[in-house]
Amino acid sequence: MEERKTWSLSVLVPVYNEQHLVAASLERLKILAAAAVLDRVEVIVVDDCSTDGTPQVLERFQTEQIPDRESKIRWIFVRHEKNGGKGKAVRTALEHATCDISVIHDADLEYHPKDLIRIVNVFAEEEMVDAVYGSRFAGGELRRILLYRHELGNRFLTFLTNVITNLNLTDMETCYKAVRTSLLKSIPLESNDFRIEPEITIKLSKRRARIFEIPISYSGRTYDEGKKINWRDGFRALMAMAKFTLSDGIYQVDPYGSGTLARLARASRFNGWMADTIRGYCGTRVLEIGSGVGNLTRKLIPREHYVASDINPLYLEPLAALSTDHPYLRASYCDVMDSASFPKQTGGFDTVICLNVIEHVEDDLKAMENIRSVLADGGAAIVLVPNGPRNFGTLDEVLGHHRRYTKQALIKLSEDSGFVVEKIFGFNRIGTPAWFLNGKILRRRVFGLFQVWMLDVLTPVLRVVDPILPFPPLSLIAILRKSGINPASATVDDRNVRPAVTA
Repeated sequence: MEERKTWSLSVLVPVYNEQHLVAASLERLKILAAAAVLDRVEVIVVDDCSTDGTPQVLERFQTEQIPDRESKIRWIFVRHEKNGGKGKAVRTALEHATCDISVIHDADLEYHPKDLIRIVNVFAEEEMVDAVYGSRFAGGELRRILLYRHELGNRFLTFLTNVITNLNLTDMETCYKAVRTSLLKSIPLESNDFRIEPEITIKLSKRRARIFEIPISYSGRTYDEGKKINWRDGFRALMAMAKFTLSDGIYQVDPYGSGTLARLARASRFNGWMADTIRGYCGTRVLEIGSGVGNLTRKLIPREHYVASDINPLYLEPLAALSTDHPYLRASYCDVMDSASFPKQTGGFDTVICLNVIEHVEDDLKAMENIRSVLADGGAAIVLVPNGPRNFGTLDEVLGHHRRYTKQALIKLSEDSGFVVEKIFGFNRIGTPAWFLNGKILRRRVFGLFQVWMLDVLTPVLRVVDPILPFPPLSLIAILRKSGINPASATVDDRNVRPAVTA
């Protein structure tokens, strides 16, 4: 994300039966108009079918706002015809959000909007911020003293969330969660009630979001004063934690198959096996095409120069965040079908890594030619493709595969694109019967979570026995040279390549 001086802020305000406090709470938000760091503010108020005088209070507040073209604040009012809960109201408000950052603001007076200015300043001052949490327990300027047992419950839920996510938050249940709007909208939120709090945190963690935390002031209410959350919501939060820990629903449905790839990313040991397999062929100036969220990248760095690239804009954000802590790494958009989109490297790259990419494009010859064009003389292309046309099934369809390859087809493609084939070998034989069963026999369109978990658990054993398993490999890995190698000396490792599986 580029450096910038000002930001825009969408304030999401869920409201239910707050006739005595909502007007004062909204009035407080006007302090945002004076913030130099904000160039635009939209306040989206969602009345969740209140049954007291809240609708009339909101209507009166709305009519009292004098239209002012110079004002930074735009007011939007929405009403649910049926009560859905806090989470549902937040989701409705998010649908209307158009600013850079979205933050939740409750319709009572427990939180003060002056802290929102400090939160936005974090986005302005730090690099690659995805979310900022305002913590009530990290030592704010002011904190009303009350409800010790309620605080214990909050701290316990935060502790469990930290165990699940491996984060070190001090306040998971805080209302003031500010998240980049594009990121928050790309996450499929499901919760209709207070369970949305752990859901947001767990899913942000799974998306590898860069989360910051600052202390804020807090003036909590007692239950006599109208506080709504109770021990039942705490129990529901525990159930939500269990659900979202197991869930892979961290991407909205998109044309890139992000949801399916997110499940495969759980197999960290398997990704490590793949990285170890190609590590010896990698040079010091590396371009990785189709990096995803950097699962393989993390295992292949450090290098002198490393460019992690992808076509999916949702993946470029975590890749860019990864680069902030690794100065030799940069993230870049790259469409393997568009040579103009390829990152530039003085003298060319000595290695291009392209795993599980060219089967996704219609013109794989052009893709290979584009890869060759950015390599230095003698540079290597490491290309992994799915093996066995007869294994093509529903899993290939859902992943957007145009084809699966044979050894001969991969050799011809490589040579037609001007490469010298140095070596071709098979990878992941145990995956072939599983792929055939799921994609051809059972015709599944998703990977079973248990299967992915078992694959990861068994990977240390599988990588040892893989060469002797009596199955064709699920994938083929080609080591290709641009030039500088005598074609007569190039070899194909037939010991590692088996015939395609037959139906």
